[in-house]
Amino acid sequence: MIRPPFGLAALDMAGTTVVDDGVVEHAFRRALESTTAAAGLAAGNASTDAALADPEGLVRRTMGQSKIDVFTELFAGDADLAAQANVAFEDAFDQAVGRGDVEPMPGAVATVRGLQKAGIQVCLTTGFAPGTRDRILTALGWTGLADLVLSPADAGRGRPWPDMILTAVLRLGIDDVAEVAVAGDTVSDLVAGTRAGAGVVAGVLTGAHSRAELEDAPHTHLLASVTDLPEVLFA
Repeated sequence: MIRPPFGLAALDMAGTTVVDDGVVEHAFRRALESTTAAAGLAAGNASTDAALADPEGLVRRTMGQSKIDVFTELFAGDADLAAQANVAFEDAFDQAVGRGDVEPMPGAVATVRGLQKAGIQVCLTTGFAPGTRDRILTALGWTGLADLVLSPADAGRGRPWPDMILTAVLRLGIDDVAEVAVAGDTVSDLVAGTRAGAGVVAGVLTGAHSRAELEDAPHTHLLASVTDLPEVLFA
């Protein structure tokens, strides 16, 4: 069998391989509101006030990033408040998973298995904490589907930094970062892939960010969905 030119595909979860029909946004809004109410925060923190005024905008802009990092920035570096908000977010998201609100992106499983059959290892990456990530995988029946799954806690930093992709390169024994293909639905995915030196950095149009937003970010390809990635890699 001829060795494929790519040895690793790093695929985002929510919005790329997993349908996100507003579930992340709802969980984030609930976490933000409950944390600020419990803390009795008064107006005056510019970042918090802006988030409360436009939670949907904040979620959309920060999709793909580590949730604890987003909360830490939002609460002006207050680690305790950020941790409380992150727990509240995970609780709200876990409830959504329990209700069956999370489902696979059409064609995602076949795409992963097709890549693996061709000799390309697959790493699923996410901004969720490991516990939430694993509950999603269990709910979808995806335990063991990918060769590796990574959260920011497993790698050091979340997107837009390249740590998860480079951790996958090391753990899966990839010889050259140019043999890596990255696919994700957010600007942070594309920035992380570019910083990692990936040979393919593909934005997919099934998630949080629009074509215009992805076009403005560094990338090599824009795809209608992750199911189009094999055609790029096997061209």
